[in-house]
Amino acid sequence: MSPKDDSVMIVKNTRGRGRGRTATGKPNPVDIHVGSRVRLRRTLLGMSQEKLGEAIGLTFQQVQKYERGANRVGASRLYDLSRVLEVPVSFFFDDMPDEISAKSVHERREMSESPDPFDNDPMNRRETLELVRAYYRIIDPVQRKRVFELVKAMGVLPAADEGDSK
Repeated sequence: MSPKDDSVMIVKNTRGRGRGRTATGKPNPVDIHVGSRVRLRRTLLGMSQEKLGEAIGLTFQQVQKYERGANRVGASRLYDLSRVLEVPVSFFFDDMPDEISAKSVHERREMSESPDPFDNDPMNRRETLELVRAYYRIIDPVQRKRVFELVKAMGVLPAADEGDSK
């Protein structure tokens, strides 16, 4: 060391914990949320990961990593995604759970368990998205309203026992 260097640099192994990951090496909860919103919008548009990747110059595997939160989405890429998916950039941050948005940067990095939006939120399930797309393909507004009322009514009915048949 030269006389000018009176401090020693300590380099810690941060493999798996760098670039915004939590202390356990899991993706940052904000990145997971943004990725889930990318997936939601892409699916609502009926667009494949491959088509989205082509539109923004990525492979479908890179799109998958964004959607899982495994890769962080940079500002310019987020802008590209908003243009292709026809939403404002703010869309990707909408509906962020309070337990994520209320935490500081440090607190989010220390979170040991990342929420899995695909398990808990019915809006992120393929079945829900397909149902919404099918619903909006009903051209007649009267029929669409009837389907809506039918589904609402069925949602409040008690489940029939399998032994009961009429």
